[in-house]
Amino acid sequence: MKKIWVTFLLAPILLVAQPKQKFQAPDKWVDSVYNQMSFNEKVGQLFMVAAYSNRDEKHLQELLDLVRSKNIGGVIFFQGGPGRQAHMTNKLQAASKLPLFVGIDAEWGLGMRLDSTYVYPWNMNLGAIQNNDLIEQMGTQMGEQAKRLGVHFMFAPVVDININPLNPIIGNRSFGESKENVADKATALMRGMQKNNVFATAKHFPGHGDTATDSHHALPNIGFDRKRLDNIELYPYKKLIKEGLASVMVAHLSVPALEPKSGVPTSLSYNTITKLLKEELNFKGLIFTDALNMKGVANHKSPGEVDLAAFLAGNDVLLFAENVPLAVEKFNQAFEKGEFTEERLAHSVKKILLYKYKAGLNKYQPILTKNLYKDLNKEEYTNLSYKLYEDMVTVVKNNKNIVPFKSAKPQNIAYVKLGDDVNDTFIEALQANQPVTVFNHYQIEDHLNDLKAFDLIIVGYHKADGVWKKHDMARNEINLLDNIAKNNKTIFVSFAKPYAISDVKDFSNFEAVVLGYQNNVIAHRKVTDVLFGMQAAKGKLPVSIGSHFKYGDGITTKANKNLRYGRASEQGFNEEKLKEIDAFVQTAIRNKYTPGAQVLVAKNGNIVYNKSFGTMTYNDHLTVNNQTIYDLASLSKMLGTLPMVMKMYDDGKLRFDQKLGDLLPEFKNTDKAHITIKELLTHNSGLVAWIPFYKETLENGKPNATLYKPTFSNDYNLQINDNLFLKSDYKKVVLQTIAASKLGRKEYKYSDLNFILLAEIVERTYKKPLNELVNQYFFDKISANNLTYLPLTKFDVSQIAPTEEDTYYRYTTVQGYVHDMGAAMFGGVAGHAGLFGNALDVAKMMQLFLDKGRFNGEQLLSEKTINDFNTCYYCKEGNRRGAGFDKPQLGKSGPTCGCASMNSFGHTGFTGTMAWADPENDLIYVFLSNRTYPNADENKLSKANTREDIQQVIYDALK
Repeated sequence: MKKIWVTFLLAPILLVAQPKQKFQAPDKWVDSVYNQMSFNEKVGQLFMVAAYSNRDEKHLQELLDLVRSKNIGGVIFFQGGPGRQAHMTNKLQAASKLPLFVGIDAEWGLGMRLDSTYVYPWNMNLGAIQNNDLIEQMGTQMGEQAKRLGVHFMFAPVVDININPLNPIIGNRSFGESKENVADKATALMRGMQKNNVFATAKHFPGHGDTATDSHHALPNIGFDRKRLDNIELYPYKKLIKEGLASVMVAHLSVPALEPKSGVPTSLSYNTITKLLKEELNFKGLIFTDALNMKGVANHKSPGEVDLAAFLAGNDVLLFAENVPLAVEKFNQAFEKGEFTEERLAHSVKKILLYKYKAGLNKYQPILTKNLYKDLNKEEYTNLSYKLYEDMVTVVKNNKNIVPFKSAKPQNIAYVKLGDDVNDTFIEALQANQPVTVFNHYQIEDHLNDLKAFDLIIVGYHKADGVWKKHDMARNEINLLDNIAKNNKTIFVSFAKPYAISDVKDFSNFEAVVLGYQNNVIAHRKVTDVLFGMQAAKGKLPVSIGSHFKYGDGITTKANKNLRYGRASEQGFNEEKLKEIDAFVQTAIRNKYTPGAQVLVAKNGNIVYNKSFGTMTYNDHLTVNNQTIYDLASLSKMLGTLPMVMKMYDDGKLRFDQKLGDLLPEFKNTDKAHITIKELLTHNSGLVAWIPFYKETLENGKPNATLYKPTFSNDYNLQINDNLFLKSDYKKVVLQTIAASKLGRKEYKYSDLNFILLAEIVERTYKKPLNELVNQYFFDKISANNLTYLPLTKFDVSQIAPTEEDTYYRYTTVQGYVHDMGAAMFGGVAGHAGLFGNALDVAKMMQLFLDKGRFNGEQLLSEKTINDFNTCYYCKEGNRRGAGFDKPQLGKSGPTCGCASMNSFGHTGFTGTMAWADPENDLIYVFLSNRTYPNADENKLSKANTREDIQQVIYDALK
C-alpha cells in the first residue's frame, strides 16, 4: 500500500518521465485511496490535532508520531510564526502517507494567531461597512495568504448573530446583531476565500450569538424555540449553504429545541448535526466539531469517548482531539460492537478525501519558504485595510453638521485623551491638519477650566486592540466625559468596541459622536480624515449601543476637501524609492542650503508623502512640522493673484486682449498703455524684472523718518514690521515708478511688476483688497485655512519660519512679515508676493487647478478658463510661460527636473519654494523652505538642484 501511495504523491514528477499518465477523476481518486487504507488509517483521517509552531522539538516529535502511527487527517495551527509554521508543515507533510489538511483559526487573518502576518479589522467592525465588495476582497486576500502558507481552512467566517451585548466569547467576532448583515458579510467573505480554493467554515452552528456563557469554560444554554432558531440563528447558514459553503463548525451548546436530551451538547447531538444540518438543511460539505478540549463538551465526556460521540452524531472532522490513540481504540471497540458501519465511516472519510482532492493535495507540493514574509505582507493588503477602515468610520451624532469641520478660520481645538492605550498617531493625524493642544487624562482634572478657552474639544477614547480585551469605560471616565461635554463644545471619538460606550449617561450634550472601532494608526488617520472633511463618513452601526443608538444608525457626511491621505503603493508608487526624498532634504539641511523644509506629494487626490524636516533656523531647536507656515514668495502669483484674474476672466470682466491703459488710468498715456493682459500674465510685456522701490525710501541706509513711523496711524498704515509703518499713500508712488520705468522689447523677461499691476486691476474691479477676495472666493471655500496674507493676524509667530536677518532695510529678523521688500511696502498684500502657507494648503489649491476648478460639487473656475491659462502662447518665441503658470523648460534649463509632462504647470519662489502639478499623471509636488535664512545672498538650494532632484525621485518612484 505504501508503495502505491508514493506513486500518488509523486504524480506531478512522474508526469515528466511518463507523459501518457493521466490524473484520475475525483471520485476514482477518492475510491482508489480509500480502498487501500486500513481501518485505523481511515479512522485516523477523522482527526485534526492542535499544532503550535512556537513550541519545542518535543511537541513536533509528538505530532510526527501521530502522523506516522495514526495517519491523522490534519493539524490545526495556533500560536507561532509563518516561517516556523511553514517548516513544521513541510516536515509533517513529508512524514505523512496522505497529505494533511492544514487549518488555522484565523477569523480576521493569519495575524490572529501568527506573528509577522497580516491582521484585518475585527468582524463586528467590518459589519459597519456598507460595501460588501470590500469584504469579498478581504476574503480573497485571506485565501491568498492561507494558500501561500499551505493552509486549507481558516475556520472563518463567524456567522453568529451577536444579539446579546454581554456575550463573553463572540462579541467582536460577529459581524453584528442583524441576521441579514451577518449573512451578507459572511457570504462575501466566503466567496473571496473560496476563490483561492481555501475552504470557508461557517461557525458556530447552530448559533452562539445570543449566549451569556463562554463554551470554552461551560455549556451555554440556548433556550429559544425552533421558530426563533429558524428565523434568526439558522438564517445565515441557509444562505451560505445555497451559495456553496464548503464546511460548517458545530458549537458546544445546549439547545433543548433541537436536542431534548438534557446536557447533550449540539456538537454531540445526532438531532442537531445529522437530522437538522445534513438532512433538513441539505448540507453536503465537511462538518467540523469545535475544539473537543473545550469545557462545554469535555465536561460531558472524557477524551476518546467524546471523539466517538461526535462522530456518531454526524461530524466528519474531530477538531483538537486530546488523545488520538485512545480515540482510535474507542472507534475499534465501537465498530466491533456494531455502533457504526463501514458505510458511515466511508461517508466521512471519502468526504475528507474529496476535499483533499479539491485542495490539490492529490498533487501536493511543499511550501516554498523563500520570500514567505514578503508574500504574506504585501502592500496591497495594507491598501485594502485602509479602505476597510475608511468605510467603517461611523458618525452617530452630528449636531448642525459640525463634522466635517468647515470653519473658514482655524479653530482653537483641544484634545483630551481617555482610556489607557496609545494615542500618539491620532494626535499626529490631527496636527497634520491644524494645531491641537493636547491634554492627557492624568492631568485633565486640574485643567477643566482651561478647556473653556477652546472653540472645540475632541475627546478620544483609546483601548488596546484585542478582541477579547475589556473595553468598557470606567465610571470615573464616564463622569469626566460627561463633565467636559456639559461645559464645552465636544466631539467624542471612540477607538474601542461599539459596546464600550454603552454606559455613558447621556449623549445629548455632545456635538458629535464618531466611532473608529479599533485603536491603531489606520483607524486614527481615517477618523481624522472624516473630521477634517478629507473623506466621507459611510459606516452604519453593526449593533445597538445601549438605549442611545440603534443598529443601522450612521450619518453619512460629505468630504469637503479635494485632497485626502492615501497609500503611496496604492497610487502606483514604489514606496522604498519615494523614501529617497528624505536623503535629498537631509543633505540640503546638512549643507546649509536651508534650515528646514516641507515636502508633499499627492497623486489622484491622495496625499502619499507629507513630511517636515529640520528646524526654523540653524541656531534654534524649534523643529519644523507640517503646521509650520512658510513665506511662499512668488508662489503668491500663482496661488493668490492668478485665481482672482481667472475669476475675472470667468466672470467676463477681463479678456486676454484688453490693454493696460484701458484698465489702469495711470498707464493710459505711457508707453505701457498697449501692454495686453496676456502679455502681463506670460511675462512678455517688456517690463523690467524688478525695481528696488525700498531704496528710494531710505536715508543714509535707514528708513526715511518722513516716510516711516514707528506706530500705526491712518496716515501710516502700511505695516512693514512690528515697529515700522510706511506712509499710507505710498502705493501710488510705486505705481508711478512702474509707469515711468524703462520698457524693453516684448520678449520673455520674468517680472514682478506684471503681477503687481494685475493685482491692482483685480482690486479695482471688485473694490476689495486682494487678500479678502482670494479668501472669499477660494481659500475659505476649499478650507485652505493656512493659506493667508498677513499671517500674524492668524498665527503665533513661533509657527512661522523666519526668512532673513535683514541688515539693509528693516534691520530685524523678518518673521511673519513678507520677505519681499516691494510686497512689504504694499502692507504685506501684493500681486507678486505676500502669501504664506504650509505644504498641505498649497496642495489644496494645486488640486483645485488639477480638478479643473471644481471643488465639492461647485465649479469655482470653469474648465475652459483653467485650460486657457495653462497654455503656452509664446512657445515658438522661446517663452515657456503659460498665462500666469510657469511651464516646463523648452531647452536645457528650467524650473523642473525635465521629467514632468509638457501639460504640467506650477511656480517656484525666491524663498526656496516650489509647487508643481501634472495633469497627465494627476500629480502634485510641493517643496517649501526658508533657504533665504539667515541671508539670501547665495541660492545654494537652486545651485544644488535640490527641488528638481526630489521631483525626479517622485517620477522615478512611479511604477
